[in-house]
Amino acid sequence: MPAVVEERAGGQCSRNEPVDNDRGTSRQKLTNAPRILFVKLSSLGDVVHHLPAVTDVRGRWPNAHLAWAIEPAYAELVRLHPAVDEPIAVNLRALRRGWFRPSEWRAISASRRTLREGRWDYVVDTQGLIKSALIARSASGARFGFDASSARERLATRFYDVRLPVARRLHAVERNRRLAASVFGYRLQGAPDYGLRAPEAPPAWVPQGPYLVMLHAASHRLKLWPEAYWVALGQKAAAAGYASVFPAGTPAERVAAHRIALDVPNSVVAPAVSLTELAAALAHSWAVVGVDTGLTHLAVALGRPTVGLYCATEPQLTGLHGGENVVSLGGPRTPPSVAQAAAALGVGDVVPE
Repeated sequence: MPAVVEERAGGQCSRNEPVDNDRGTSRQKLTNAPRILFVKLSSLGDVVHHLPAVTDVRGRWPNAHLAWAIEPAYAELVRLHPAVDEPIAVNLRALRRGWFRPSEWRAISASRRTLREGRWDYVVDTQGLIKSALIARSASGARFGFDASSARERLATRFYDVRLPVARRLHAVERNRRLAASVFGYRLQGAPDYGLRAPEAPPAWVPQGPYLVMLHAASHRLKLWPEAYWVALGQKAAAAGYASVFPAGTPAERVAAHRIALDVPNSVVAPAVSLTELAAALAHSWAVVGVDTGLTHLAVALGRPTVGLYCATEPQLTGLHGGENVVSLGGPRTPPSVAQAAAALGVGDVVPE
């Protein structure tokens, strides 16, 4: 059965009785059509890793109303998941950058009002950070999250009504799925299902023939694969008949993309586009190869053959997970070689259709 709480003297909670909050929620409603709020604000990789948990919960409760508190930059992505009824934008990043602007404070106040008035039966923070716990705390309803031994930031657990243990050495996808399963009282079955509906058509700017998407950019320089390696891999792809697409976000990433593309035949630097349009480019590619970045995980979620290149992080915890034809290469201080990446992609051995 779902995790439940009982308020005791001193504000302590146990899991003995059904949640019965100030709205007088009935047991029947909790069983058949609960209102559920997930809190997973960012970043892109973390958001992608939470998608299978949403799929699991929808399978458990087909009639539930599922909302998701999330940074606005990723709201368009979660709308591609048919189980998400209501993305709720919470722009903490804008507030950090523009804390002196009254408009940013008004926007946060409006988001908190939406959360407070949501009449939630369950509020589940799968991020385990102080910032996400504070957002969960601003929502009405029973609040669930990781316990102190499981959360990424121990102080976050003080803001939950129910704290649940989940092993830290599991992959992030499985941690999210297990937390949700513990909250809602079901057993996990099968491989993770990211649940995204891929855009039906590719963007107009992608090559007409088969192409690889090469995700060369990352948030930290230690995650980067050498540019000379990208050039060599792109040249192998071109020799095998594949075009290469190099997405880029920041000005520095765009400069790097053009620098690489100069020496890669039949290559395209992607224009500045929305996340949904970039998802369409990934979804219609022949394959994707990328460093440890959220877009590489998104390619897996969209069901594409994907090769992950790990240069600084541990694939066991945040590697590519759950898709078919997916491989993670390398690890901390052991970047994969061009030959390894080319072999994983099958470049030179597979004739494009």
